[in-house]
Amino acid sequence: MSDTAPRYDVIAIGNAVVDVIASCEEELIAELQLNRGGMTLIDEARADELYEAMPPAREVSGGSAANTLAGLATLGLQCAFIGQVADDQLGKVFRHDMRATGIDFDTPGREGEPATGRVLIFVTPDGERTMNTFLGAGQFLPAAALDEELIASGAILYLEGYLWDPEEPRRAMRRAIEVARDAGRKIAFTASESFVIDRHGDDFRAMIEEGIIDILFVNETELATLTGEDDFEAGLAAVAGKVPVLVATRSEKGAVAIAHGERAEVAAVPVIKVVDTTGAGDQFAAGFLSGYVKGEPLTRCLKRGAICASEVISHYGPRPEADMMKLMEERL
Repeated sequence: MSDTAPRYDVIAIGNAVVDVIASCEEELIAELQLNRGGMTLIDEARADELYEAMPPAREVSGGSAANTLAGLATLGLQCAFIGQVADDQLGKVFRHDMRATGIDFDTPGREGEPATGRVLIFVTPDGERTMNTFLGAGQFLPAAALDEELIASGAILYLEGYLWDPEEPRRAMRRAIEVARDAGRKIAFTASESFVIDRHGDDFRAMIEEGIIDILFVNETELATLTGEDDFEAGLAAVAGKVPVLVATRSEKGAVAIAHGERAEVAAVPVIKVVDTTGAGDQFAAGFLSGYVKGEPLTRCLKRGAICASEVISHYGPRPEADMMKLMEERL
């Protein structure tokens, strides 16, 4: 147990990737045989193939946990990121973007192959995003790259399920959990995607049963996959008593949180037009945590999340573009 006050509000471990985002018609999704609306892991050859087939695209640094930190930083929180990039041009771009956002990021770049990861995102006219992820160097984050003093200095350690899939970073995250818990810090975990739960659900359920996870973020589909319950309320009931804070998002139907027996719900914040849903869950988590670390009431934390999610789906890209502190003042 650490006797020192945390230096950081949130420290995250996640995929260090660059998002390549392009608008496309539905026909291209079918032509390329993509998993519409989902996330598919691909190898470098498939990444090159899809990149060649993409319409004109926009490149921005991404990764689920990194996106959440970007949102938190715009809301004035102190954050640090741990993730693996290669010592290449995309790696330099990612590092610059993180630091320019005000996030500390000092994990050394990895020499040689593979290249820095990228996510090729196809956005259809309805705003739905279809993601194809080449994890690249990110799947080789070793436990040796962890700064354990840094991890112990964060009030919350935030982990993304996507990075649980490769073996090496999974071992690193298990070690990070030990360090954070020994320091008396909280563990927040986002399930990320149903396919990750399909592959590693036993691990996630074991962590829930053992009381390792303090704050769990899921969407409606992930909750059903995790619990085996198609009914949303039954899914909530299956998990709520096992984690101190459960946050479940439901897209246009809003979100629910249950913390220590207290339940709160909020509606989705309306937007004029849904442009791109990339990063909606990441920014919801950022908004929620920005209130949670300040000890705000549960409903207010959810409202913060809904505001952040509505902002990011109103434009291309997974990170905020508006003045989020001003937006919170206007809408809370």
